[in-house]
Amino acid sequence: MDTSANRSYAGRRAHAAGAMFEQMIAKSCLFYETHGYAAIDKTPEPMKPLKRYDKHPGWFIATFTRSAQPDYKGILQDGTMLMFDAKHTEKDRIQRGAVTEEQEACFERYQKHGANCFLVISLGFERYYRVPWNVFRDMKERFGHKYMAGQELEPYEIKFSGGILRFLDGIELKGE
Repeated sequence: MDTSANRSYAGRRAHAAGAMFEQMIAKSCLFYETHGYAAIDKTPEPMKPLKRYDKHPGWFIATFTRSAQPDYKGILQDGTMLMFDAKHTEKDRIQRGAVTEEQEACFERYQKHGANCFLVISLGFERYYRVPWNVFRDMKERFGHKYMAGQELEPYEIKFSGGILRFLDGIELKGE
């Protein structure tokens, strides 16, 4: 297999894994909403249709118009706003560069106004974490490098049980 075929295969595999991780989060968001704990929505990707795709009605060819914002926005039952991004990797660490400048600016803006901002991270669909934005942002100063792995991620581990990724468990509500 040549390198372009390898990259193409790796890209399709990463896209499929990302889609699967987003389905897990969608199911978890529905769980939290059904139980009255939070209402969370997926942030639409900013794109512009270029032309119809003739072979499939309703399909089109599009381009992204700008960098994406964090993946999800919502609100807890106590009125606290949430903003988070989902990151999946097959590696044993998450790189600081996984967050774009646009996402970083968005996190900073919303956190400044009191939003609870974090990343939900999957390492190989085996371990899951909810990392506060300020910890992720400052990893170089905190850990001496631009990634988080193992012991650094451990305090932020969350459970995946009953088909639900428990990314809101442990967040204290106002007045509790």
